[in-house]
Amino acid sequence: MNHLKKYALKDIPHYKVHGRTVPGACPLPLFFSGSAVELNVSGAELWADLEVSWENLEMWVTVEVNGELLSRQMFMPGTCSLCLFRGMNPETVKNVRLTRELQAMTEDEDCCLLVHGFQTDGCFHPVPKGKYTLEFVGDSITSGEGTYGAVGEADWIPMYMSYSRDYAKMTAEALGADAFLISKGGWGVLCGWDNNPHSNIPSRYEQLCGLCCGKRNESLGAFAPYDFSTRKTDAVIVNLGTNDASAFQQPAWHDPATGETFKQHLNPDGTFFEDDLNRFKKAVVSFLEMLRRHNPHAHIVWCYGMLGYDLTTAITDAINRYTAKSGDHNLVFLQLPNTTAETVGSNEHPGVLSHQRAARVLTEYLQDYFSKL
Repeated sequence: MNHLKKYALKDIPHYKVHGRTVPGACPLPLFFSGSAVELNVSGAELWADLEVSWENLEMWVTVEVNGELLSRQMFMPGTCSLCLFRGMNPETVKNVRLTRELQAMTEDEDCCLLVHGFQTDGCFHPVPKGKYTLEFVGDSITSGEGTYGAVGEADWIPMYMSYSRDYAKMTAEALGADAFLISKGGWGVLCGWDNNPHSNIPSRYEQLCGLCCGKRNESLGAFAPYDFSTRKTDAVIVNLGTNDASAFQQPAWHDPATGETFKQHLNPDGTFFEDDLNRFKKAVVSFLEMLRRHNPHAHIVWCYGMLGYDLTTAITDAINRYTAKSGDHNLVFLQLPNTTAETVGSNEHPGVLSHQRAARVLTEYLQDYFSKL
């Protein structure tokens, strides 16, 4: 590798960052699934200089060259140089993307991926901005859980979570868009699947990455307020409600430290207890208000249905309440195809075929919407 020139990220004239992060940071933290560094580079060889840490939930990344997935792998803690390509025609310009596969992990405070820079014998060229900017907000579905692994596998492990087979990636690529993700498995609008009221996306949405934890991530700026002015979002796609529906079926959540409890209840006949359903609807309305405050011009698309339709009526009622209250009509509810026995993946989550079906529906809708602007 002595023939390669080493560049710190701050010294590279052209590169594009995907996902929420600290602008201009070097090294650059990639906090979310789908966060990436994209380059257009000539030369015969390219390596990435990375720093990885984790305690119990390992880091996974992918490498794409000219739009094709060429590598998906786990990294052990430490620093390393990863070969992105070698032996290629030095004269041609290659598009390369190094992407974090794994969602932000509140369960492992050491889980972190830093890009220090690159080594190459070529030159860096401008990377164009996408035609649109999309933000995807969701849970394990948006984190791509279940898109790898055999049907019937039930282990909750990073190996089965991915951006590379995710409906968000498929939709963004079909539209020529840049995608920003904020998603966490098990979390909801009001509470998590287990009734934990702290496991709700709105409470962390205004932070750069409130979905991770620990002093290391704090030092990298993860918990700072996110500066929404750094990008103009054309559409915000929300895919939440699946875990809120599950909470009605689960026992009450108890905090042994404080004695706090929380529970979404069912009536004896199996229907939703009205007061608790209204509590969920209020959370949806409140989140829509937050989304609009930070994305004043974005089209908001609330998607639902890849793992059942239990809260469809409640979500649409909440959207109607928000519209009546605010006069904001720049939003829509979009039902996605349910996962079937033919499209299920590992851990009883949507598989790649289910994500493909969802992406087709969402892409067709957004293509039609953008064509009328």
